Amino acid sequence: MSRTIVVGYGNIDRADDGVAFEVINTLRRRLGQKLLSEGDTGLEVLGAEVDSIFLIQLMPEIMEVLIDYDQIIFVDAYAGANANDLNCAPVKPEYVSSTFTHHMTPHSLLAFLKVLYNREPAGHIVSIKGYDFDFKRLLSCGARSLIPASVEEILKLLKR
Repeated sequence: MSRTIVVGYGNIDRADDGVAFEVINTLRRRLGQKLLSEGDTGLEVLGAEVDSIFLIQLMPEIMEVLIDYDQIIFVDAYAGANANDLNCAPVKPEYVSSTFTHHMTPHSLLAFLKVLYNREPAGHIVSIKGYDFDFKRLLSCGARSLIPASVEEILKLLKR
């Protein structure tokens, strides 16, 4: 059985930075799975063909969970200029240094999985444009409008 994990990450206290939390719960609803409550990561109930979790950030500690999956789909908000409001792209194992020592990129996480565990799951990232990263628990209309299309992109990846 091929297994996939969808890893959403961000900060729900920073407006659109928390859009992945809503994407994860919308995906869970579509898959008939229990929704995450605030503060839940989803790590407590793994074992399905498709699992999904939400983290504040990617950290090395998550690698031991990820080694059991054949595909990892990352979901995150992005800031800055990009051609599309919603981007879906493959993620290849590659060490990418980060300005923040406590932060890992999806590329780096896959690189460490390959080197440390000899595992090379397929990787993809669904990036959602963030319009507001202020300190509040409210998504902008722009980010909220991208949730359904984000979930559809994830569902397409699950069918591959």
